[in-house]
Amino acid sequence: MLNDSFYYGDSALCCDGVPLSAIADAVGTPLYVYSAARVRHNVERLRRAFAPLGASIHYSLKANASLALVRLLRDAGLGMDAVSAGEIARALHAGVDPARIVFAGVGKTAAEIAFALDAGIGWFNVESRDELRLLDTLAGERGLRPQVALRLNPGIRAQTHEHIATGHLGAKFGLTAAEVSALLDERGAYPHLRVAGIHVHIGSQLGDVAETVAAVRAAQAVAAPYVDVRTLNIGGGFPVRYTEDDQVPAPDDFARALTPLLEGWRVLIEPGRALVADAGVLLVSVLYVKEQGGRRFIITDGSMTDLLRPALYGAVHEIVPLDHPAAERTPAVVTGPVCESADVLHRAALLPPLGAGDRLAVLTAGAYGMAMASNYNLRTRPPEVLVEGAGWRVIRRRETWDDLLRLEQDESAGRS
Repeated sequence: MLNDSFYYGDSALCCDGVPLSAIADAVGTPLYVYSAARVRHNVERLRRAFAPLGASIHYSLKANASLALVRLLRDAGLGMDAVSAGEIARALHAGVDPARIVFAGVGKTAAEIAFALDAGIGWFNVESRDELRLLDTLAGERGLRPQVALRLNPGIRAQTHEHIATGHLGAKFGLTAAEVSALLDERGAYPHLRVAGIHVHIGSQLGDVAETVAAVRAAQAVAAPYVDVRTLNIGGGFPVRYTEDDQVPAPDDFARALTPLLEGWRVLIEPGRALVADAGVLLVSVLYVKEQGGRRFIITDGSMTDLLRPALYGAVHEIVPLDHPAAERTPAVVTGPVCESADVLHRAALLPPLGAGDRLAVLTAGAYGMAMASNYNLRTRPPEVLVEGAGWRVIRRRETWDDLLRLEQDESAGRS
């Protein structure tokens, strides 16, 4: 969706006053462009919503871990939520205080846990008895006693896509209420850990505040007998609008419903998509247009290797031309050049007549876009640009074919 940062000015699509066509001319397409102003706006909106609770905000790095954005969010006062040692390493490289990093994830390896302990991160969200045992052993070897939250699976199937619903008992995530209670009773068996919180996260792009309220109530019921367990990490999942037709609750709706329940609790939240999704667009160029089977196909240089969400989730991102359309708009299938029928960016985008060289913007692409980009078909991943104030800069250059060879051993090298 268009917003206060991405809008038409003088018939040209702009990012905070900068014509996107000028950036595309200089950098080429496909290309990601982010608005620093929009990210800051989203942070402040969330901060205001949860201010009555004094919630500690930890950005979910998996949404988009581009260094420039991580630094921007660090400077805005946010901690980080990491689900791999690689994300922790990136956050540390960006100057994030390790004490403000939460390490989540259902399958942490021993090497990852050791790295996180040595780095001195603030919290571990633990998802199984075996993980708790391993963490206790590794912490004991180092003479450490890290803070731990047990991830509760409340048995709630959120109204969202099945791939991003995490709080039902058919999912791999978390522990049942009975398992959490048993581990809290047995805390003495883990002397090198401070098990002091509960983590509950039922999914992403959540569409019903009542489901989050139910999950929080379930976590509080489990914690009730343990007076020293009053830290609750409620995860993230705050949804964004991808199209004009989307009707989703705002962060304020979640905050209003949760604030009365959480007074007196130490609260952590872990938003990702809500902070960066509508702060980014993917720019692509039209390669060919053809009619086939009664449909108009617009083949672009952007693909599922740049933006996987439509292929993976059936997600719908609005697509608009960089020049404001004066002509009537009609449906078109917008595709990429990858050799897969799933390589479709939009199955019925309303677009004006287009030809080779015209440019399009795929909106609300700042989350799970570049983070999921791949080199399938040996395509190079796109560059990223950050617009800040009246200027812009490349924050990640476009990959080259040499980059794709760099990690491989060329067995023919040196042969005569």
